Amino acid sequence: MTAPTRNRKRARNRSGNSSRNGNRNHTENRGRIRLSGHHSIFDRFATVATHAAGSPWTFSGAVAIVLVWAALGPLVGYSEVWQLVINTSTTIITFLMVFLIQRSQNKDSAAIHLKLNELLASDRNASNRLVAVEGLDEDDLRRLAAFYQRLAELAERERGIKETHSLDEADASHARKRR
Repeated sequence: MTAPTRNRKRARNRSGNSSRNGNRNHTENRGRIRLSGHHSIFDRFATVATHAAGSPWTFSGAVAIVLVWAALGPLVGYSEVWQLVINTSTTIITFLMVFLIQRSQNKDSAAIHLKLNELLASDRNASNRLVAVEGLDEDDLRRLAAFYQRLAELAERERGIKETHSLDEADASHARKRR
C-alpha cells in the first residue's frame, strides 16, 4: 500500500467515515478542538515586528540613527526642524510599537493562561474553579486572593503549607479539630 493511500485511509478513519469504526470516532472527536493553524496578516506582521524590534541589530540601528542625528546638530545650527525630525520620528515609532507590543503580550498572556488551565485540569487535586479566573473583575480577584491567603494560614497552622489542598479540606479539618 502506498503512502498516499495509507494517509487517505487514516484520514477516513479519523473522520469517522470508516465502516469498521462506525460512530465510535464521531463520539471520540466530539470533545476535541480543531485548530486552524492560520494566522492573520496582522498577527504575522506583529510577531515579526516585535521580534525584530527586540533584536540587538535594531537597537544598534536606533543608536546609530540618534548618533547621526546628534552629529548633524552643529551642522544645522540645532534648528527647530532638526529637533522636530527626531521628536516626530520617535513619537510615530513609539505610537505604532505600542499596538504591536500589546498584541504580542495579549497573545503570550492567553497562551500562558491556557497552559496553566491545562495543568489545573490535568491535576485531580487541583480545583477546576480557577480555570477561568482571568475573566473575573478586580474585586472578585481580591476576594479570591484573600480566600487563598486564608488557605495558606490554615495550612500553616496544620503541619505546613504543603498539607492542605483546598479551603474545603482545610475548613473540614479544622471543624473536626474543634469538635
